[in-house]
Amino acid sequence: MGNIRDIKSRIGSIRNTRQITNAMKMVAAAKLRKAQQGIIKARPYADNINHMLATIKFKSRETDLKIFVQPEPTAKCALVVVTADRGLCGSFNSFVIKAALQYLKDHPNTDLFCIGKKGTDIFKKKDVKIIKSYTGLFNEMNFSVSLDIASDLKHHFFSNEYDHIEVIYNEFKSVIQQNIVQKQVLPIPDIKVLEGVSLLDYLYEPGEEEVIEELTNKYINVEIWRILLESSAAEQGTRMTAMDSATDNASDLIESLTLQYNMVRQAAITNEIIEIASGAEAQNQ
Repeated sequence: MGNIRDIKSRIGSIRNTRQITNAMKMVAAAKLRKAQQGIIKARPYADNINHMLATIKFKSRETDLKIFVQPEPTAKCALVVVTADRGLCGSFNSFVIKAALQYLKDHPNTDLFCIGKKGTDIFKKKDVKIIKSYTGLFNEMNFSVSLDIASDLKHHFFSNEYDHIEVIYNEFKSVIQQNIVQKQVLPIPDIKVLEGVSLLDYLYEPGEEEVIEELTNKYINVEIWRILLESSAAEQGTRMTAMDSATDNASDLIESLTLQYNMVRQAAITNEIIEIASGAEAQNQ
């Protein structure tokens, strides 16, 4: 059952741990609110740019542009895997890494771009070609962190190093629900149904190709930013849930140990009373 001092020390240690997990839960909740606000702003903008590019593709005479040409199944691919920089967030990292490993197994002609320290550390141990890794991006979330990544991806894609670029990340749905998403970001994915598309021809100023180039730059910049926001919100949601569960478990354990402490203490007191009574009785005899 253990002695009183050991149990008391363990209760104190668990109380300290509970304070840490509770603080981490509150920090995650604050970061989650910030990421959610960013998602609310970024999602409509990204969706509208996607729709505009899909509409132009639907009407475009420049159908041979690389941004619109869909790759062959065996084409050279760059896979961007988005994980967290830290752990203590449940299965957030493991599910993304598992999905990425399966993709690499199914598509061997693939190079890797890693966002997040956890994914980078895992894939360095695998027989995978990592072109570039990005870490520490989630400490200070602002739009500039996505521009370097977007610029690198555009450079590799338009220099014909890769025929398509895929991203695997956690999409935020709610605090308790995140979905693993595999998405093609370049070239622009085919959209079979476009609602509200005018059948009239468009006149482009300064020109169709220039408009497509400008929209493409905006599209990839905003799309990478949106993906980082989604991943950040999903990470904080899973961390908040994990730390809340850890805090509850610590409280349950403290309650159990307190009961055990009281039982041991009561047994010690009872033994002392018995010893005193026995001693007194022996003296009387």
